[in-house]
Amino acid sequence: MSSVSAPILVLIGSQLLFTVSDLLGRLNMVKTGFTLDAFLSGWFLAYTLIRIVATFGQLYVLSQVEVGRTVAIFGAGSIVASNVLGWLVLKEVLTLNAYIGVTLAIIAFFILAFR
Repeated sequence: MSSVSAPILVLIGSQLLFTVSDLLGRLNMVKTGFTLDAFLSGWFLAYTLIRIVATFGQLYVLSQVEVGRTVAIFGAGSIVASNVLGWLVLKEVLTLNAYIGVTLAIIAFFILAFR
């Protein structure tokens, strides 16, 4: 694996892990609410462990690539993954104006990342 492809693969994997944990949190917090019982449950332990692994990946990427470029790519990836999985898994549909805003945000992140 070349020195450039490893950080990119770790970045994608980390972003997917963060998004999976976000979905796990959203699905369970809607059911349980923001209560002490929610934080003492198995799903919350899984949520926390997933985010710890994703954070290690993010720190690895930050050690290999400029911070501005990394954060821009994480931002764009987060927006894309959250919206796609929100639509596919949670059946959340945004308004046309919201999707236009999402598209503009992604374009802005890519301009920052690849300028």
